[in-house]
Amino acid sequence: MSDEHTDWIIVEQVKAGDDRAFDALMARYKRPVINFVCRLIGNASEAEDLAQDVFVRAYQNIRKPGFHQTTGAFSTWLFQVARNAAIDCLRRRKRRPTESLTTLEEDGENLAVTARTADREIAVKEIGEQIAAAVALLPEDQKTAVILSEYENLSYVEIAAIMKCSVKSVESRLYRAKQFLRDRLRDLLE
Repeated sequence: MSDEHTDWIIVEQVKAGDDRAFDALMARYKRPVINFVCRLIGNASEAEDLAQDVFVRAYQNIRKPGFHQTTGAFSTWLFQVARNAAIDCLRRRKRRPTESLTTLEEDGENLAVTARTADREIAVKEIGEQIAAAVALLPEDQKTAVILSEYENLSYVEIAAIMKCSVKSVESRLYRAKQFLRDRLRDLLE
């Protein structure tokens, strides 16, 4: 049985009142949702809180009497909820700007490394920060498409379903985003 089919069976259990069944969905999708939201909003600690909000929204929607299975994977529906929550967060942030663009936090493991390895890690981190900063400058629709494609490894069809647009629109957004990133990161590519 596929995860897609299993997910919808679990959703039916949640609808029937089995609150513990929702824990299985959270366990499966917690890390992907946090990663997705973090890449959209650019703040790891805020992403953790927002991911919790995503799961609360998902649970509340599932428990509504009119909720029914959508076509496609549960994960597609969940990423739509996550995307909407991230967009809401970014809108609130624009109304009340409180911080500058932050970079993604590291896992925090402090390992003793050689100076050469440390230099390499610093260089890789700096490149990652430059890429993250460039992605953050993209318009929301292009940024979402890039994150879903490059970081979440979703197909164009899945991205189109999450973004509620056509596959051609996804292709166009990714093309424009990649052009922008290529121009913006020209120094890194040389």
